[in-house]
Amino acid sequence: MTATSTAADHLVRAVNVTKAFGTNEVLKGIDLAVDAKEVVCLLGPSGSGKTTFLRLINQMESLTGGRIWVGGELIGIEDRNGKLHVRKDKDIARQRSRIGMVFQRFNLFPHMTALENVMEAPVKVKRQSKDSVKKEALELLEMVGLAERARYYPSQLSGGQQQRVAIARALAMKPELMLFDEPTSALDPELVGEVLGVMRNLAQEGTTMIVVTHEMGFAREVADRVVFMDQGVVVEEGPPKEVLMNPKEERTKTFLRRVKQQAEAEAAHDEELARILAEAASGE
Repeated sequence: MTATSTAADHLVRAVNVTKAFGTNEVLKGIDLAVDAKEVVCLLGPSGSGKTTFLRLINQMESLTGGRIWVGGELIGIEDRNGKLHVRKDKDIARQRSRIGMVFQRFNLFPHMTALENVMEAPVKVKRQSKDSVKKEALELLEMVGLAERARYYPSQLSGGQQQRVAIARALAMKPELMLFDEPTSALDPELVGEVLGVMRNLAQEGTTMIVVTHEMGFAREVADRVVFMDQGVVVEEGPPKEVLMNPKEERTKTFLRRVKQQAEAEAAHDEELARILAEAASGE
């Protein structure tokens, strides 16, 4: 990002973003730009500030310092005759409606069916007619492979199915930007693939996405760019092959070594478990 670039050059632009909770400085000056149709994966150890950054973009937290623009529009504050003012709640809600967010936990309304969950925001927030919203909601559920589960309640769905409903719900608002905060971390391993499959399809369709993830395979395959964060700063960023296969910074190298060691340990555990189960089965 050059000094001459403007906020309108990028769909998302963050400049010197800081966030502190009391004396705990979580973000220490984040500069990042994301272009339309780009997929950016945020990687890093727990506590590095990745989720906080997403929450700032979606105005679930307030900036301590710096500025964030989405679609060329300054979020949270506005310039009136050279003076900055906090935006009113209605205006913040309008800005937030341009952004879809999918969380670790699915946060579906338990008393509503999958279809009703997807329809809720367009009907209540955008005041659209139920008939038109229902048609689009069914199409979204079909897109995420859940058309036949439209009238199921969350308790009747697996974790992976609930997360796919959550993605459809976020897409129902026709957002310019999708934020994913570790969308597979709460899922059983066998359910991860179905959610990542939906996200791959969104990327192929040109959806702008910022994804906090620990799924290195997904980042390598789908991301246009990966950003490694640690201790509240951007340590390294670039194309996935460069950062993941040939990192320049020692902190990145250390993190990736730990990820590899963890993956190898999990694979060894799975292999040992399979052996024990096979021996148990043969002894029956």
